[in-house]
Parts: sequence; C-alpha cells; structure tokens
Amino acid sequence: MPEAADLERLLRAAGLRVTRPRVAVLDAVHAEPHLDTDALIAATRARLGAVSHQAVYDVLRVLTHRGLVRRIQPQGSVARYEARVGDNHHHLVCRDCATIVDVDCAVGAAPCLTPSGDAGFAVDEAEVVFWGSCPSCTDKPTPVHLPSPSPAGPHREVRRDQRARQEPHAKHQ
Repeated sequence: MPEAADLERLLRAAGLRVTRPRVAVLDAVHAEPHLDTDALIAATRARLGAVSHQAVYDVLRVLTHRGLVRRIQPQGSVARYEARVGDNHHHLVCRDCATIVDVDCAVGAAPCLTPSGDAGFAVDEAEVVFWGSCPSCTDKPTPVHLPSPSPAGPHREVRRDQRARQEPHAKHQ
C-alpha cells in the first residue's frame, strides 16, 4: 500500500492539488479495493474526522476522471472503486455475498479485445464480469442470488457436481 508521500506524488502527477480529502480517499481506495461510496465515506472519516458526503463524491469524481481510480458497477450493485487502473483486468462477482475479486485478462493476445464485429471501433479495452459463487458461499445450503446481470436471466453452464446442490429460487419482488 502506498505511503502518504506516494499518494501525494500521484495526485501531483495527475495535475491535482494535494488536499487532505483527496489523500484520504485515495488511501482508502488503495487500502480496500471495490468499496462502495458509503464505505469510502466511513473510511475517509476514520482518517480525517469530519468530511461531507459531497466532498467524498467530488473527490471520487475527480480521481476517476484523472485516471487515479476506476469506477465499476456490476449489474444490480452500487458503484464501487478500485486503484487498479491502466490495465485490462476483469472481475469475478459472487451472486450470494457480492464479493468482487480482480482477475487478469488472458496472457498474451487478449481474445476479449477482438469482438466478432467491431463496427469500425478501435477497441482498446473490454469490461468483462464473471458471475458465480465465491468459495465461502459455494458450500452454503441455500444461497440468495443477486439479480442476474442479463435481462433474459442467467445463462450459465452448471457442472455436474453442482446440480445436486441447486434449488429453485424464488423471484425477488
């Protein structure tokens, strides 16, 4: 995790003034990736004391715009922030507990950057979200799944060893 002086250098290199809220928010994002705004507000307040919601929102907007943090928002989730920027990584999301884990893109040629039809776009990034159950939730008897990322419902292949554990899920209203 970067020291305060490293965070200050990052801010200056991005052309930003160094302020206590910016350093505190950037430190919180580095300390715990994939936190939502409410958790980042709490983490920033733990570092600074009093800070407004709006100040944290403004800092996150500026840090995201300048490329110091990345905003992600898996389907059915609130926005979350991470300090891992400038690479082409993806995310694993647990449908049961909403844990998010980084996963590197394919090594070498990145097949996810070659769409079947590019419509004339110069593709330089792909955002892929893998959905499933994390190791902690896999063994739970009755999972409560997050909404499917697809409006048509989940499209997934079920391994034979999971079929016996699956139960029908009630629709959320």
